[in-house]
Amino acid sequence: MSPSPSAVSSSPSMKRQLWRQTWPMAIGVLSLLGFQLVDSAFISRLGTAPLAAQSFTFPLSFLIIGVQVGLGIAIAALISRTLGAGDVQRARRQGSLALMSAGGVTALLVLGLWVTHRPLFLLLGADPDNLALIRGYWAPQLLASWLGAALYFGYSLFRAHGDTRLPGKLMVVTSLINLAIDPILIFGVGEWPGLGLPGAAWATVVAFGSGLVMIAARLKGTGWLSRQGLGHEVRQSGPTFIGIAGPAMVGQLMPPLSAMLAISIVATLGESAVAAWGLASRLETVSLMVVLALTMSLPPWLGRCYGANDWAQIQRLMRLAARVVLLWQGMLGIVLALLAPWVAVMLSGTPEVREELTLLIRFMLPSYALLGLCMVVVSAGNALGRPFGSMLLSAARLFVCYLPCLWLGAQLWGVWGVGVGAAVGNIMAGLIAWLWYLRSMRPTGQK
Repeated sequence: MSPSPSAVSSSPSMKRQLWRQTWPMAIGVLSLLGFQLVDSAFISRLGTAPLAAQSFTFPLSFLIIGVQVGLGIAIAALISRTLGAGDVQRARRQGSLALMSAGGVTALLVLGLWVTHRPLFLLLGADPDNLALIRGYWAPQLLASWLGAALYFGYSLFRAHGDTRLPGKLMVVTSLINLAIDPILIFGVGEWPGLGLPGAAWATVVAFGSGLVMIAARLKGTGWLSRQGLGHEVRQSGPTFIGIAGPAMVGQLMPPLSAMLAISIVATLGESAVAAWGLASRLETVSLMVVLALTMSLPPWLGRCYGANDWAQIQRLMRLAARVVLLWQGMLGIVLALLAPWVAVMLSGTPEVREELTLLIRFMLPSYALLGLCMVVVSAGNALGRPFGSMLLSAARLFVCYLPCLWLGAQLWGVWGVGVGAAVGNIMAGLIAWLWYLRSMRPTGQK
């Protein structure tokens, strides 16, 4: 359990506490996203067509993740605020309701995406050959997505109570399970030929299912859930939960929608461009591991400060988080841009995909410093009672900054322009986000 909001006052103490809260999540996110990147690298060895087929599924997978993260934000924000106000019994009721409602919403979404998958993939630009590969992969991938979402909701409950170590450890464990069985199920062993592309999804099903069993066993001994008074709590906390979850989900659904539009733009440049874009998307999430960890560890801490009305601490935390993101992500982006040809060789098995991936890495990776700043500000807004503003900021990032620049770059300069356009959009988004933070993040009524 983390200290009370006012317990950390000095800058060195704050840095240590932020480090203790963030490093387990950073390691967990790195392992989780790392296995996804390796997963795509394995699939690339099957050929360009299977890799392109998997790349077409990314926008819809991101749609599920968007709903999942939006609900997780609401779970962490609502319960951390209640704990900050000192009402432990109510936090227990909220925990039970949040897990049940979030799991149900995600299940309905997964079912809908299976029923409508054919017209959706045709809309994204998939051809009949792509669809034949996608169909065998998509069913187990949807099951894996629901199991991963349920696991994430459990992580959110632990984060709301200040425990980032267990989620971080379980992310590592599930990633190792996936990595161990991924090549076996994809390529086979001995005389068994393996499952090919669907094998990657089934490996994830096994990994996330194992993690869900482990986190459920740990939750039983915490005392963080309660079945008493749930009907009354629905009426009392339901509007607040929806008020946080609604804008947060809309904000988190915008990236998948943007990803769908982006891949439809890239699809006009050819199959190798789609494959390179898919690998670049995987690399993007891995390179943003520290930022993603901060968006998980920082909001519950900010939520407890918000519940205690400690705005001085909130401002100190935000300044520290901004410095961490800009320095770390900027240096990492420059290093990866310099190593782009070698990174592309490790990730892709075909020369044309490697060449296009190298261009994307060189232009896009350094811009993630500003993208990361925008992501941290959006997550902070949800924790600090500004969910609607965070939703509008997400919309501006994608539909005012990112997509117009991406489309214009693709029209003018092809794959080279896609990389430049994405980078310009990320830089614009980061600058707008920080300006919004400086103008908006203050106690209600303060000028």
